[in-house]
Amino acid sequence: MNSRQALKHITLLLFVFFVQWTNIAQVLNIDRELERDSVPKKRSAVLDFSFSSDKQKRNIIEFTQQSEVAMKLQKNRILIFLSHTDMVINGAAVLENNGYLQTRLRDNDSKRVAADYFLQYQWNGVVGLQNRALAGINARFRFWDHKSDDLYSSLGIFYEYENWNPNLANYAFENLGLQPLNRQLFRTNFSLKTAIQISDQIDISAISYLQFPINAGSTNTLNPRWFFDSQIHFQLSQHLDFHIKYNHNLDYFRPLPIDSFFYSLTLGLRIHY
Repeated sequence: MNSRQALKHITLLLFVFFVQWTNIAQVLNIDRELERDSVPKKRSAVLDFSFSSDKQKRNIIEFTQQSEVAMKLQKNRILIFLSHTDMVINGAAVLENNGYLQTRLRDNDSKRVAADYFLQYQWNGVVGLQNRALAGINARFRFWDHKSDDLYSSLGIFYEYENWNPNLANYAFENLGLQPLNRQLFRTNFSLKTAIQISDQIDISAISYLQFPINAGSTNTLNPRWFFDSQIHFQLSQHLDFHIKYNHNLDYFRPLPIDSFFYSLTLGLRIHY
């Protein structure tokens, strides 16, 4: 490894560990659709489902699904479908109910700068978000994409339509006589993503989104929404993996009196044969 390559790896490592304390990550599965940014096959897919049911004082049901499907189109473009759902039910009480559906159309990383179009629908009943629909466009910048590391960023704008409802059955915060409301916002969108393969046994990936409302008045223009996702993955042996996942969502411009900061930290072992 020459000095230039070493400096590049050190820069990436500093970036990852700096944002690790303020963002969230996931190895090879964050905007690296289907484990790579560039899709080599005509069609490819990753599907991940889990379901569990436990009888304790009440019946606890947990369901998680994550899927990614990509199709190569003409002119070196790809169409990507993403979905994710998390649900936890304890008897009649819904402890968690959130997820999203997303469609993206972008260049298959053949250009340094290219358009990235996207549509998304999401929900999170516990925080009172009945539904949110958005549509936007980014300019996607490829700084580099090597076998062991990459660095991408994007800058764009999107339209966001939200329905907030404090009367949802699983709303987890005190209802102070609040009424349902909807918001229609335009937001700027800036993202930065990297992935590094430290060795054959260790890789890291992280992506950070920073968004600001445009048409919400001058007092709210600098109220950001910051979402970060990251993961460190260790291959301990041929059949045993260990991973650390961290993510958070920081939003100072929420229409309901809920916390501005939510995070998730997961440590996991995977045994595979």
